[in-house]
Amino acid sequence: MFTGIICATGQVVEWRPGRLGVAHPDVARRLDVGGSIAVNGVCLTVVEVEGGTFFADVVPETRSRTNLGRLGPGAQVNLELPLTLAQGLDGHIVQGHVDAVARVVGVVDVDLGREIRFELPQALAPYVSEKGSITLDGTSLTVTAVDDASRTFSVALIPHTLEHTIADSYVPGTLVNVEVDVVARYVARLMGFRSLAEYR
Repeated sequence: MFTGIICATGQVVEWRPGRLGVAHPDVARRLDVGGSIAVNGVCLTVVEVEGGTFFADVVPETRSRTNLGRLGPGAQVNLELPLTLAQGLDGHIVQGHVDAVARVVGVVDVDLGREIRFELPQALAPYVSEKGSITLDGTSLTVTAVDDASRTFSVALIPHTLEHTIADSYVPGTLVNVEVDVVARYVARLMGFRSLAEYR
């Protein structure tokens, strides 16, 4: 389990079918083989640690459903260590289970930050609401607007987020991993069962 608070950005140093290697000495030394790490919001299992680099296996399903399959050596990625009982819950509950990949469709610099607009995959629309939580490339963010007509949603990024995550590199066309708020997902499902029961 994660919180969406990025602890570092690492650099991809190896990417071949089934194996991803990411360099970040401070993060790597805190990892154990068999433990979890979130890379761009994707929960992966650490299979090897060598010096300042950790390695994880990435199955075809993960490569096809996330932006990890589009990475290459030199790419920067968001990293988050798993939540521990000693930590506070600063962001929101993040599972590391990516729901979809969304495309950046607009970037506007504003006072004290940047506003970014994304396409909203139709299947995720019921779970995305203004002022609700969403995870983009592993970063816990607040939805600032939802436009159902254009099927888009927006977030506002403060300078700290732009400086400490890969969000500063987002341009129109960038593909990002999206995980909707798990609480919204469960509420929607429960309401669906309630409606079905009332119908019967």
